[in-house]
Amino acid sequence: MDTWKKKTLEEWVDVAVVGAGHAGCEAALACARLGLETVIFTVSVDSIAMMPCNPNIGGSSKGHLVRELDALGGEMGRNIDKTFIQSKMLNKSKGPAVHSLRAQADKEEYSRRMRRMLENTPHLAIRQMEVTDIITEEGRITGIKTYSGAVYHCKACVLCTGTYLKARCIYGDVSTYTGPNGLQAANHLTDSLKEHGIEMLRFKTGTPARIDKRSIDFSKMEEQFGDERVVPFSFETDPGEVQIQQSSCWLTYTNEKTHEIIRENLDRSPLYSGMIEGTGPRYCPSIEDKVVRFADKDRHQVFIEPEGLYTNEMYVGGMSSSLPEDVQIAMYRTVSGLEHAQIVKNAYAIEYDCINATQLYATLEFKKIKGLFSGGQFNGSSGYEEAAAQGLVAGINAAMSVLKRDPLIIDRSEGYIGVLIDDLVTKENQEPYRMMTSRSEYRLLLRQDNADMRLTRKGYEVGLISEERYLRLQKKEQLIKEETERVEKTLVGANQKVQAFLEAHKSTLLKSSSTIGELIRRPELTYEMLAEIDEGRPELPEDVQEQVNINIKYDGYIQRQLKQVEQFKKLETKKIPENFEYDQVPSLRIEARQKLNMIHPLSIGQASRISGVSPADISVLLVYLESYNRGRQ
Repeated sequence: MDTWKKKTLEEWVDVAVVGAGHAGCEAALACARLGLETVIFTVSVDSIAMMPCNPNIGGSSKGHLVRELDALGGEMGRNIDKTFIQSKMLNKSKGPAVHSLRAQADKEEYSRRMRRMLENTPHLAIRQMEVTDIITEEGRITGIKTYSGAVYHCKACVLCTGTYLKARCIYGDVSTYTGPNGLQAANHLTDSLKEHGIEMLRFKTGTPARIDKRSIDFSKMEEQFGDERVVPFSFETDPGEVQIQQSSCWLTYTNEKTHEIIRENLDRSPLYSGMIEGTGPRYCPSIEDKVVRFADKDRHQVFIEPEGLYTNEMYVGGMSSSLPEDVQIAMYRTVSGLEHAQIVKNAYAIEYDCINATQLYATLEFKKIKGLFSGGQFNGSSGYEEAAAQGLVAGINAAMSVLKRDPLIIDRSEGYIGVLIDDLVTKENQEPYRMMTSRSEYRLLLRQDNADMRLTRKGYEVGLISEERYLRLQKKEQLIKEETERVEKTLVGANQKVQAFLEAHKSTLLKSSSTIGELIRRPELTYEMLAEIDEGRPELPEDVQEQVNINIKYDGYIQRQLKQVEQFKKLETKKIPENFEYDQVPSLRIEARQKLNMIHPLSIGQASRISGVSPADISVLLVYLESYNRGRQ
């Protein structure tokens, strides 16, 4: 007779990841690839790496994040390279600092491929179950509990709940307590977090309607093509593999009739009636927000984007809304080309619980609970790319804590990921945070083209980059160094061939000999163009040529930023003791004391970026810390 009886299921793992969106996938893959037994929880396995809003990866500054994530050993770049249907390098008319890749994804295939990656990664298990509680002992995470009562004991946990915590979807007076795309919300974990002293916020985001492709008149719209030569996101992707036949997107505009319908129905918008409590993203406003805030504009751009190769659903970019269904139909049908539009899915706003990220260290570990990490929209950010970048860092640092190794911290001078995390954990964000190139003070150094040279070494040291890939990077760096030195020394004379070349490119003729490097510095010339008169030029890969051109052409600006970084590093290396008592510092303003005690910065540099802490406060703190440190010696 079987006498085995057990009240609850108990499992033992190294790391538990809660949520399988873009952050959760990166966190779980990082831990498993580092050899740790990892389990990832999701309310639905069909929602793994789901793209509930826009059908694209990358974009201005977000493309930088994806390339940095790839340089560290993340998966998003490789996944979009395998599943994109259109690709563009944005801002090509501007300098290289703001060039950013953006690719339209086949949403279903993107999710499917990421799910396959998780399913076939050793040491990684997928579990469809809602997590309801975190379990701690003496300020340290020891496990999580599921809705079924099962307990998973763990050494570290990464929370990547996205927009699912107590989620509520709203349009007009319709309110449903579900997560995105009608999926089950996670209604219990918030209470457990609050019981553990975690401060929660209520944020909002939204998505536009999806329209049946067959009901759209594309002849009234401007066709938007992908790049003739596609650049992959991943440094590991063979450029030849991404030269595919691409799908088109389309551009149209709202008009005064659209705006009139919106204005007449603002009283029916939950955004303005008070039905929506959460704070929405400033830099991704709904169409009703745009019409109110930019009343002087008579039209707004609307991008019609395919959701995939095997669906007729089209995404209406630029027209997210929470207006009632009848208003949405009337509003969309005023747009040129959408006069007979048939809505497949209504636009809606979604409210959800998230945290005040100042409760986290730069490692994305909670200050109050050791071993508990957090990434993605749960940290008060927006966007797939921001989520994935945080998920990777949180996952790496969860693994480092289990393996008792030094954490990975990327500072503001090393990557956009560093800017993103520093802004989240240092500044009090009252709305969903969105990455932008303007947020980076060292953006000429933090270009998307050199992400591998900035961060691959760190990925290798962590253990997510192979020896083979790291050696390839070193070879690339050597080729760049050698070729830069060669062109700076190679002279060309004022002969007939050179003068004819300069004249053809509207460049000043030479009076005496010049180096190739000096010619590259001319605005109208590039390293690639000069191949015509550079007879000793070796055959080099395109990415090496690109770096040689940028390094020489922008050398003066680069050197200036490197000096700024040097000053920045001085403040970052001035560490503040853990649990330092700011109340004991005389002459420090009350507001500064309050903010410093709340955030507990790791360095003077981080302290200087806290809102409410002035340069005078930093000077006082520096003087006090000098005498404090002398007294401890």
